[in-house]
Amino acid sequence: MITDIETLPAQLRAAIEALPPGALDQPYRPGGWTRRQVVHHLADSHMNAYMRFKLALTEDNPVIKPYDQNAWAATADAGAGSDIEASLKLLEGLHERWVRLLRSMTEADFQRTFTHPEHGRTFTLAYTLEQYANHGKKHLGHIAGNG
Repeated sequence: MITDIETLPAQLRAAIEALPPGALDQPYRPGGWTRRQVVHHLADSHMNAYMRFKLALTEDNPVIKPYDQNAWAATADAGAGSDIEASLKLLEGLHERWVRLLRSMTEADFQRTFTHPEHGRTFTLAYTLEQYANHGKKHLGHIAGNG
């Protein structure tokens, strides 16, 4: 799963380069976000995930701050005409740090938890790693048009 986190930025960049002109501003499914918004969403979401890891590693079962991903996808920095290069660069640097952190973690570290108030439960970092590895794959499929 750590390798999935590590390779996502390069795979995302390759998938974007393979798109036909205009595809970034097309929804990946009817009524869905555009591919451009998905790229920005990955940066937003994975920044939050990284912060959740850092909080759980440095605090005892912290309560994390949820966010409205649809509202974030509608902001000017994620909408039509926004430059995806900033989010691609952000993901590259973020994932480089995240992988360094993940590879330093012990089994006990992966059992550390945070509480998600919207779900009303705690999550281990092991579970969270699995969720975000799959999150990246899912949205990579949306970008490529096969998911």
